[in-house]
Amino acid sequence: MKALLLLVLTVLANAPFGGCTASPSCSHPPWKWCSSLDDAVQCGVLKQCLESNFTKSHHKKADQVEVALYYESLCPGCRMSFTEMLFPTWVLLGDIMSLTLVPFGNAQEKPDGQKFNFKCQHGEQECLGNMIETCLLNMTDAAYQIIYCMESSSDVIKAAQSCVQLYSPDLSWDSVTSCVKGDVGNQLMHLNALKTKALQPPHQYVPWVTINGVHTEDLQEKALNSLFTLVCSMYKGPKIPACGGGGRHYRSYSHIE
Repeated sequence: MKALLLLVLTVLANAPFGGCTASPSCSHPPWKWCSSLDDAVQCGVLKQCLESNFTKSHHKKADQVEVALYYESLCPGCRMSFTEMLFPTWVLLGDIMSLTLVPFGNAQEKPDGQKFNFKCQHGEQECLGNMIETCLLNMTDAAYQIIYCMESSSDVIKAAQSCVQLYSPDLSWDSVTSCVKGDVGNQLMHLNALKTKALQPPHQYVPWVTINGVHTEDLQEKALNSLFTLVCSMYKGPKIPACGGGGRHYRSYSHIE
């Protein structure tokens, strides 16, 4: 409840002067304005909710190793690093590892009135892929599974709808398309641009990996060679069985008769 109250206060504090009253189309009380993307849009506080959630995103379980991937949807190296290293490691070590995906990479953005135009390294199709994955990350808890399905397919874009139907059947494709083509997706991608531009040191290539918010060439190499080993070694909590601790060990030998 405290976190929810702080979120409401943050939204109100960041609203423009005279903007503390919700839009006439808003039918929700203030404490529900940021409960979903649709509610935020309806109540006219999307920007404030996104900025508040961006600030909150760093407050995770203290012991978890935080792995973040800054990438592009059609970058061959990015696809390989996610499907063959990051996602499988997250599946195995999800209890001690958090994973953040930021689809933007080497793209560029230019303001256009209240919106932004994006230019991607691998063309318009990559911008579309980035946008689909960005919307999914904010629309469903099955986003990682869907993105894995997309990125491991021969055609990332064509696979998107079927991957959504497979891993999140309750999520309508029309709602994803609405996000991709609308103001919500545009603002979410702008947020990805801000996250990418805030990297220190600035990213020089993709895939770009940070561990607990830190990037070094040594961490990058270890993450892409054996993220499993790196996460297990950096985890400060009690060793879990997957990392070689706490489990039962069965030894059974068949001797020569």
